[in-house]
Amino acid sequence: MITIYDLAKKTGFSSTTVSKALNNYPDVSKKTKQAIIDTAAEMGYLPNAHAQSLSTKKSWTIGVMFSESNGVGMKHPFFSGVIESFRKHAEKEGYDLILASRNLRNRGTSYLEHFLYRGVDGIMVICSDPKDPQVQEMINSSIPIVVIDMSNQECSVVFSDNLSGGELAINYLYSLGHTKIAHIAGDHTIYAGKIRIKGYMDAMKKRELPVRDGYLVNGGLFSIQDGALAMEKLLDLPDPPTAVFVAGDHMAIGAMETAKERGYRIPEDLSIIGYDDIEMASYVTPKLTTIKQDTDQIGVRATQLLMKQIIQKKKIVTEEIIPVTLMERESCTRLKK
Repeated sequence: MITIYDLAKKTGFSSTTVSKALNNYPDVSKKTKQAIIDTAAEMGYLPNAHAQSLSTKKSWTIGVMFSESNGVGMKHPFFSGVIESFRKHAEKEGYDLILASRNLRNRGTSYLEHFLYRGVDGIMVICSDPKDPQVQEMINSSIPIVVIDMSNQECSVVFSDNLSGGELAINYLYSLGHTKIAHIAGDHTIYAGKIRIKGYMDAMKKRELPVRDGYLVNGGLFSIQDGALAMEKLLDLPDPPTAVFVAGDHMAIGAMETAKERGYRIPEDLSIIGYDDIEMASYVTPKLTTIKQDTDQIGVRATQLLMKQIIQKKKIVTEEIIPVTLMERESCTRLKK
């Protein structure tokens, strides 16, 4: 393995100068620094991570905890998109990610204990359950932390504007002439599900539209199967809706399949709008109109907030709300008179 002493011998500079150049100290001239960096690249020098951590007082690692109750995990495009964005931007800052294993619970070790043992510089949590005691333990610790998809926490949080997203969906359907609008909701115990329900209810109230009996259906944990079952309940009503706002694209796809199996044409007989804008939304038939969550921007802001805390060596209590947008496709149409 090439060491700084090998570089010193090759370049003719002292090991101290070589070390300073590699760590970008200001008292080394640009010419000297460039010569050392070029030689390091030529010789294939790789800095020792342990030595770097001793000199910088950093481990250059970030712990990632994923806490959600529906069992889908990172297979869901929203969560995987956020983590991928966070990983990409954290790596640009020189950080590696440590993903906490679910098996920690079985070993009697908390996530916080695990991350402290690994010496991470900060923690990123994606969480749909604000009551998770392990998440609260990390929030209440002194370690820098950023939490995705939660609100009203004593830490840095980043989340989509779920409230406006719900209102945006209803306003769009209303603009197409629909007044009998139902909502297949995510479970109210999940933060996103609860806030999208509020967005639906607020928009219906503002438009002076009644939420008819049976029009608010618990779609459970955002799965295709849950959406299919929820749509069955809506279509069994004596006075079914002409349009449905569904709190997640997976549920919306299940809902569309049920409607088609029951003989409904989409959007001619029933307009459906989803939430997330997963990749599949552009490929189902008809293409799904939906509310897009900006997973890349969520990852960017989460990275920036965590980096700021690590640099300042203190936690920051703030909320970053990321705007959502309407993606108009083929699953909604103007109500026929």
